[in-house]
Amino acid sequence: MNIIIVGCGKVGYVMAEQLNKEKHEITVIDSNTDKLEQVIGELDIQGCAGNGSSLKVQMSAGVKNTDLLIAVTNKDETNLLSCLIAKKAGNCHTIARVRDFNYYEEINFIKEELGLSMYVNPEFEAAREIARLLQVPSVMQLDVFSKGRVNMVGIKVGRDSALNGIRIVDVRSKINENILVCMIERGDNIIIPNGQDFIREGDNVSFVAPIMELSGILTRIGAVSKPIKNVMIAGGGSVALYLAKLLKQARMKVKIIERDKQRCEILSEQLQNAIIINGDATNQDLLNEEGIHSTDAFISLTNMDEENIMLSLYANEVSDAKLVTKVNKITFNNVIKNLHIGSVISPKNIVAERIIRYVRTVQNSLGSNVEAIYKINDRVEALEFSVKNTPQNKSLIDIPIMDLKLKKGLLICAINRRGRFFTPTGKDTIQAGDTVIVVTTSLGLEDVSQITDE
Repeated sequence: MNIIIVGCGKVGYVMAEQLNKEKHEITVIDSNTDKLEQVIGELDIQGCAGNGSSLKVQMSAGVKNTDLLIAVTNKDETNLLSCLIAKKAGNCHTIARVRDFNYYEEINFIKEELGLSMYVNPEFEAAREIARLLQVPSVMQLDVFSKGRVNMVGIKVGRDSALNGIRIVDVRSKINENILVCMIERGDNIIIPNGQDFIREGDNVSFVAPIMELSGILTRIGAVSKPIKNVMIAGGGSVALYLAKLLKQARMKVKIIERDKQRCEILSEQLQNAIIINGDATNQDLLNEEGIHSTDAFISLTNMDEENIMLSLYANEVSDAKLVTKVNKITFNNVIKNLHIGSVISPKNIVAERIIRYVRTVQNSLGSNVEAIYKINDRVEALEFSVKNTPQNKSLIDIPIMDLKLKKGLLICAINRRGRFFTPTGKDTIQAGDTVIVVTTSLGLEDVSQITDE
């Protein structure tokens, strides 16, 4: 696809990088020529200097021949106007980043009037992801497939876990027939396991399971935590505001610590039932006074990654709280993943994943059959494919999975057949009409026929 990205800040750069890896033709528009030249040089893509909301600039960037324009500058008005112009001039799909809380409350009206294909709000998406994690506090990652029927869950294996020391082939008989371990992350190594691999203490393990059976599975694994009732949030920015609203709907008690007095006043007006503390969250005495030792969850959401990491490390030392840490720039990923800071959330990466998911959906009309996509980490994707009765799928349909020449580093995790979910064995077959969930280290797959080397 031909894609124009307006704005090459944090979100724009990640979008350009990810979509470029997927072999799309990318053109970036930005008025900051130094930043533009840096992105063009690092990613080897096209660039156009200027204001993305200018018709003249968009025409120079090739809007007449583009399939999708993504506007992700730091100004909502520029993003909305850029999408409006692109829709009128190029009749293409448009995605706008909308962050302002007041705009977001009216976003459905704005979307309809401007003809937006999609809108994204990094802060709201991050808040929604955190809220989901707090609903199942024992997991590190939680993704949903098959329209809510199937969960992909990530957990860290502890010493007392029922998974510790168990072979993959024995997991189904000892834990649950409908669980399938699809990835093991062990240090720097990514393992797409076979039946003879063992799970060890300290592994980050991802598995799929039916949503109705997840609670029982977590209980048998020994990964059940008490329900979260009290949440302490360090930092009172937009993510905290959205999150507090979501958590109040779930009847959780929320306390926010924010050092800016004016921001505290805004939060107090928006959040009638939350406790707002004007203070420095890095002050240990303040954290202790406000009950960090007894809180059920501690969420680090300040504007500084280093601060968030240190706060979560401290919370890990003094409490048993569920930890979530916002990290915008995950440069030292190998270091971060070995720290005891709980689930790591990156707003820009969450939005990038959502947009890539949308791009794959658009490609469905062009021949792709990706129903859903989630990045487990930067080296592994989980995808859901619909299986159509086409000539290119002839080598897949009605053939035992054990006889398929699957790509290296690829595992078929689950099959949904007419609403019935099951984890397949080697004797099971894929049939036309199924949806199939796979985990793979081969990034950028667009068609179910690509899961084999044939």
